[in-house]
Amino acid sequence: MALLNILEFPDPRLRTRAAAVKNIDDSLLALIDDMFETMYAAAGIGLAATQINVHLRLVVMDLSGEGTESLVLINPEVDILDDERERSDEGCLSVPGYYETVERANHIRLRALGRDGKPFELEAKDLLAVCIQHELDHLEGKLFVDYISPLKRTRIRSKLEKKHRLDHQA
Repeated sequence: MALLNILEFPDPRLRTRAAAVKNIDDSLLALIDDMFETMYAAAGIGLAATQINVHLRLVVMDLSGEGTESLVLINPEVDILDDERERSDEGCLSVPGYYETVERANHIRLRALGRDGKPFELEAKDLLAVCIQHELDHLEGKLFVDYISPLKRTRIRSKLEKKHRLDHQA
């Protein structure tokens, strides 16, 4: 397994819309393992393939952060099940160090293929629903900062661009 590089905002590659996974083969399974290792090493609970510059509809998640609730989503789709919205603070491995309040649907149905290639469905509420929607946004080229005010987004962008410049000088 290998640790993968996580793209950071405002990298334009994060805006790429992901394509459907066509084959679940050994290389995809190895990528899934590398994504989990990368996510755990970064202390995250979700990682979309787009965030590692692989533009496939693939997400790994583990709300436990410890490997006990691992979930693989291949070609995921979501339906909103009711109009109830929930506001919660979100962070992102691609926007390190920043958390902002985002409003999302609180009750969804997920349809996807699992690691074994078999289709499954689940209903999700609360943190699981938020995390699924957050990660699926990545597959559409969207980030949680797109939901906040332009002023806040510009401030975060400027601070991260400065950090990236300083990192490259070091």
